[in-house]
Amino acid sequence: MSYACAQCSVYACGQERPETLPKNCPMRETSLMEKAQAAYRLPENRTFYITASELEALGYCQWPRLKETIQVCLKMGYTKIGLAFCRGLRNEAKVVDGLLRRAGLEVVSVICKTGGTDKTACGIPEAGKVHPGQFEPMCNPIAQALLLNEQHTQFNLALGLCVGHDALFCKYSDALVTTLAAKDRVLGHNPLAAVYCAEGYFQDRIL
Repeated sequence: MSYACAQCSVYACGQERPETLPKNCPMRETSLMEKAQAAYRLPENRTFYITASELEALGYCQWPRLKETIQVCLKMGYTKIGLAFCRGLRNEAKVVDGLLRRAGLEVVSVICKTGGTDKTACGIPEAGKVHPGQFEPMCNPIAQALLLNEQHTQFNLALGLCVGHDALFCKYSDALVTTLAAKDRVLGHNPLAAVYCAEGYFQDRIL
């Protein structure tokens, strides 16, 4: 039986009422839940998780995500931060870079087009380009991750990487990754706007 938390109306997980668990509630998987708790106790997870959770409470409904991100870096004692960003958000990346440096952090930043390799080199056909027949550099999230790994960054920020490219960046990054901004060219990088309008203005533009 598959889990369907998105369709749940009970939310037993937010109460001390285990008797109300739906039949397909993942909380019935007690061995798995115990495994997760054991993972939180591991040295590589424990301090990070506690720090992030305490900062959630400290800045709750007061801090923007950027400040929360900077505070995680500072509280964890990270000094070398990776910034993997999209060329389309290079102006935003410059601002973020400056703010991180003002907070006393060393920043290693890598743009998505690093390598300057045409998309056809990795198998993308001309028809799959935005502008067929022209040189069009490929997004290179794996190289972004490998370059930051080579620089031994302690925590990496993803700023506006394409859907799917962000997943590959996370896959190949040695350091933990947090997303500072998710790309949505149509909605000013606010993907949830489509969710809020899914039954209204955008109902014919999503599926």
